[in-house]
Formats: sequence, C-alpha cells, structure tokens
Amino acid sequence: MKTLAPALALAAALTATPALATDHFTLSSPDIATGRPIAERQVFSGFGCSGGNVSPALTWHGAPAGTRSFALTVYDPDAPTGSGWWHWVVFNLPASTQQLAAGAGDSEHPGLPAGSVQSRTDFGKAGYGGPCPPKGDKPHRYIFTVYALKVDNLPLDAASPAAMVGFYINANTLAKASFTGTYGR
Repeated sequence: MKTLAPALALAAALTATPALATDHFTLSSPDIATGRPIAERQVFSGFGCSGGNVSPALTWHGAPAGTRSFALTVYDPDAPTGSGWWHWVVFNLPASTQQLAAGAGDSEHPGLPAGSVQSRTDFGKAGYGGPCPPKGDKPHRYIFTVYALKVDNLPLDAASPAAMVGFYINANTLAKASFTGTYGR
C-alpha cells in the first residue's frame, strides 16, 4: 500500500486544487458536455470496448498572464486500481495553443502543435485512450484538465510515466481549468 500513497496524493493534487482554478480560465469541448455521458466515438477500442478511440476537440480560453506552455490530462478517479487511471497526458503545448482538434491524440498520427509531447498513459503507451470501465461498474468520471504552466517545456519525454509528468505539472502550474464527462457500460 505504501507505493500507492504517492500516486494517490499526486492524483488528488492534480484533480482538486481549487486555489489554482480561475473563473476566467475555461476548458470546453463540443464533443463532450460537462457531466454528461461520453459518446462511443471517444470510447476506447480494446479491453472489451469497441469505441472509436478518437480524442475529443478541446478549446480553452483565459489563461493567466505569464503562461509559457500548457499541459493536458484526462484522468479517471473511479478506476478500480487504487490509484485511478491516466487516459491522456500531453505537455509542452506552446503558449499560443488554445484548442486541439478531434483526433489530436492519435498515437500514430498526432495532430498536436510542433514540440508537444504525448507521454505514457496507464494503457502503457503514449496517446489518447478513451473510457473503458469494467462492465457493471457505475459510470466513471473522466476529468479533462488543461494546465497553464510557467515554463516553456517540461524536461520529460514520451516514455515518462503519468505520475512523473504530474509531478512537473504540479510544480509549474499557474492555473488550471477542467470539465468532467462520464461513461459506464
């Protein structure tokens, strides 16, 4: 259990730091309505799920002054792992970025701005991995969060695990904006 404590603490810090939230910094998606079920197009393809595994289009506005880059995560705190599940981890998005097109998280042909990095998720590889909770579980929450960072780049690469990326994100966050979608089967 001791090895899970740091991961749980990091997940809590990244998903529940209201002091860093701002009314002016917002994240939204035309593909996922806040608090509503996520469409099959965004659901994982594998582990018994047969969705399209297409990352949703995302738009953010109102980043604070001093923002030098962005990071993005998708996290499921309801996964039956003891530490949740990281579905997407992206960092080193240029400060000029305010949106990602649907499908930007494709691991084979990412549609991300130059210099951006997708790192390893809990599926074991980089790129977007959509929802796929166990059959019969209550609907899980999928927290999409964009972080405004005070540094140009995180000193990490695509092999970096989500917890390590989260550590650097947490140490460099000016503000964050989130929304939550749900999915169950």
